[in-house]
Amino acid sequence: MNEGLVVVVRSIIGFFTLLILARVLGKQQISQLTFFDYVLGITIGSIAATLSVELSSRAWPHWVGLMVWAVIVWALQWLTLKNRKAAKYMVGEPTVVIMNGQILEDAMRSIRYTLADLLEQLREKGIFDLKQIGFAVLESDGKLSVLLKPEFLPATLQDLNLTPSASGLNDELILDGVIIHENLKKANIDRPWLEKELKTKGISHVSEVFLATIDSSGNLYLDTYQDKGTSQN
Repeated sequence: MNEGLVVVVRSIIGFFTLLILARVLGKQQISQLTFFDYVLGITIGSIAATLSVELSSRAWPHWVGLMVWAVIVWALQWLTLKNRKAAKYMVGEPTVVIMNGQILEDAMRSIRYTLADLLEQLREKGIFDLKQIGFAVLESDGKLSVLLKPEFLPATLQDLNLTPSASGLNDELILDGVIIHENLKKANIDRPWLEKELKTKGISHVSEVFLATIDSSGNLYLDTYQDKGTSQN
């Protein structure tokens, strides 16, 4: 068989094998990239790449290797769910790095977390004053969770004794110049109403609209291909 065709066939096998394994192992492997997951990802990806292009060896040993690693991952996931100590060792645990505005140097040193990393992640969250922080926790996946002191928390509608308006997902009525009829029914409107609204905005045909959505309050958002701006009821 032609080597190019062999690579194509092996690559297809490797791709769908990884896809199936990812579905079986669940979203945890992609939603949280811990050091444990990082090592597993590199290893499994390396085996899959070898399966695709290493033509001097047979394919089945690499495929067996993928299966073995998948079983190991599944077993360790089960173990971390059942055993707290195992989860702490394999996945790690959150570490408090700031308490009441004070940096906990010993905690940071124990996890080899630098001050530069801490300040960078705080700036990414829009926090520049350490005195505003009640707690900052470095999660096991490397993300920083921050709880501001009560006096620095943003006011909510409940704090202001205001009644929130109804909210929900916007329905797409027109997408790339095409009307989404099922969403018209969902929003309890019809095409004549939509076309009438478009004409009031100076739009003669739905093909001129790049995107049109409607919210739960009946407000219409429009974006045209000519970038005329947006409109609302």
